[in-house]
Amino acid sequence: MAASRVDRILIGLAGIMGADGVILAAASAHQADASRLAAASSMLLFHACAVLGTVALLERGVIHARIGTMAAWGFVIADALFATDLSLRQYAGHSLFPFAAPTGGTLLILSWLALAVAAAWPRQG
Repeated sequence: MAASRVDRILIGLAGIMGADGVILAAASAHQADASRLAAASSMLLFHACAVLGTVALLERGVIHARIGTMAAWGFVIADALFATDLSLRQYAGHSLFPFAAPTGGTLLILSWLALAVAAAWPRQG
């Protein structure tokens, strides 16, 4: 079965997340007091893999399609909020918006729970 357009977009975004995670890891290794960048890097790298895994499960029909897709998009959006907020705090001295990182973190938790529901729910197209 060929990957859908949405799946290809998610795979591309996972690649960007992975690249950004490596960039932030390198930046955190070469800057003093860069623990925020290290945290952002870890989240991006980890959830890039989660997006790829979720897409693979979707393609194999193992999980509920709509809920699994929502979980994958949740990982992408949540990490964008989380990593952007921490990077802005490091480089610009201010946040993306109040509670951006906690909002991203909460969305990550909800996305993992959605993935669990997608696994438990009957498969659908």
